[in-house]
Amino acid sequence: MRATSKGVAVAKAARLDDPGALGGVLTGVSFVGGLATGLSLADAPFPRPGADVKDVQRFFQDDAGPERINAGGQLLSAASLAVFSASVARLAGRTGEGARALQAMAIAGGALASLSLAASATAAAALTTGPGRDKDRARSLHRFVFAVGGPVHGAGLALLLGALGLAGRRTGALPRPLTTAALATAGVDALALVVLAVPKAALVVPAGRFPTFVVLGISGVRLARGAGAG
Repeated sequence: MRATSKGVAVAKAARLDDPGALGGVLTGVSFVGGLATGLSLADAPFPRPGADVKDVQRFFQDDAGPERINAGGQLLSAASLAVFSASVARLAGRTGEGARALQAMAIAGGALASLSLAASATAAAALTTGPGRDKDRARSLHRFVFAVGGPVHGAGLALLLGALGLAGRRTGALPRPLTTAALATAGVDALALVVLAVPKAALVVPAGRFPTFVVLGISGVRLARGAGAG
């Protein structure tokens, strides 16, 4: 009887209530993994916003392989984020009054964050091919990579994290310190839009993005295991 009880306990521990929520873990792992691998293999530093077009072409054309790895990691991250967003929307649906508005917030934020990251990665990949050899197209694509993959992506993350923090707190599915972290990080991500008007404020993008990955990862594990997980 004791062995049977132990087996049931193990089975319950292994069962995931929401496997899709683990997309929150993969979102950060794939993004950081692709970025770290790509930059470590590249010979030149990643060209920052406003960089000379020759430096942009040199990086994306000469280091095409590493940058494609980076773009691949971002595409996987975007797909994982979309899956995780669905879990947040389901959680928001359990909040009672105001659930529809919170669900809409999660869906809109997840869609904006996922699509903008995918678009940025696609543009970065295009820079490694024929379009990147044309100076005017390379300049436009480079600007697009940063605008869409930075400020616009940050705005989507802000909406998604805001929905996650509020839904997690109202349902009790996430501990209060984690929901507080989600809401605080959402505030930092929202500031990313400022970069469109003030490019020198670009550091606000990674300042919000990397804490976001931590929040998404921890939240993803807890949501996958269920609200009652210890």
